[in-house]
Amino acid sequence: MRVYLGSDHAGFELKSHLVTHLAAKGYDVVDVGAHHYDANDDYPSFCLHTGARVVADKGSLGIVIGGSGNGEQIAANKIKGVRAALIWNLDTARLSREHNDANVAGVGARQHSLEEATALVEAFLETSFSGADRHARRISEVADYEISQELPVLPD
Repeated sequence: MRVYLGSDHAGFELKSHLVTHLAAKGYDVVDVGAHHYDANDDYPSFCLHTGARVVADKGSLGIVIGGSGNGEQIAANKIKGVRAALIWNLDTARLSREHNDANVAGVGARQHSLEEATALVEAFLETSFSGADRHARRISEVADYEISQELPVLPD
């Protein structure tokens, strides 16, 4: 499986670790950047490019990393077709894939130890979408809105 990794300065150390760690586990890793530490860089460009590559490469997944992971997943979600989720414990990492078929995970490097963050990413990558009808239906509702920009009718 191909995995795209993007981070700003706050996630640079974790991203560098994950590039090596995931490659050693057999993943086809693509480092989107940052490629050197720059305390003044901005996360949106790395996250937008990571999300765009995931959407263009069917079956791949992405990890966007910053200080909290919040802004990173928000930025990635601006790319049509990205379903980015903030993962902050093992349950959210697994459920983001099982229930939401997330294709990008946002991780806060300043929120976790290197070992904890690595375990979260591994759980995300190792979990598959359940395919359950209710989850597929909900994902379709969001995708339909993304295309039409028309709000769905609220149930009575």
